[in-house]
Amino acid sequence: MPASREGKRVPDVVFKVHEDEHWSDVSSSEVFLGRTVAAFALPGAFTPTCSAAHLPRFNELAPLFLANGVDEVVCLSVNDAHVMNAWRRLQRINHVRLLPDGNGDFAAGMGMLVDMRHQGYGWRSWRYSMLVRDGIIVKMFIEPEQEGDPYEVSDADTLLHYINPQVVIPPPVTIFTREGCPYCARAKRMLEEHGYSYEEVVVGVGLSERSLRALSGSEITPQVFVGGELVGDSEALATYFAN
Repeated sequence: MPASREGKRVPDVVFKVHEDEHWSDVSSSEVFLGRTVAAFALPGAFTPTCSAAHLPRFNELAPLFLANGVDEVVCLSVNDAHVMNAWRRLQRINHVRLLPDGNGDFAAGMGMLVDMRHQGYGWRSWRYSMLVRDGIIVKMFIEPEQEGDPYEVSDADTLLHYINPQVVIPPPVTIFTREGCPYCARAKRMLEEHGYSYEEVVVGVGLSERSLRALSGSEITPQVFVGGELVGDSEALATYFAN
């Protein structure tokens, strides 16, 4: 397993970023100095564990990281900027900054660049998460060296509980909406005001009315599920929070 770098400064590298049809250089100093950053690194964009669990969960819990003193949540991967941008769009990531470590310079500086040529991946980053304050690594959670793709300690929940052991993580929320529905907008505002992140499913786009009725017993929108349990429409959600 790669060694921890707790107490040391993050590597001084430049990330090649492509945004709004323009290339720019973003230094690690810009990202980490004078700030508190929750960062995590993973083997690659579009790979199974990274797409199904690691990145989505950090995006889901990012508002709680910000509420607990973190300035930004950052994802690092040895991929180029175009791949990272496509992954962000496909995953609908809106709370995490994806930084392309295309040449593996940051991973190498962290001592986390590993040979995955036997899988056809080339050189990639080992999976880990860390808390960085003013460029100094305060804490690292590094996955154990074992077969497969270990994902045991670098998850968002573990890092968040390190930052605040008393933090209460809201249950997962799914809200079924219709385009242009004012009651849906009200329900989403309530969820956001109470610090709840949510998955939104738009009826007619990601779900049929028949399916909504089968799930909730009603075609009225919104329909909100909290922790897998049906709460109901916007009035029911207001009552849920009042209680």
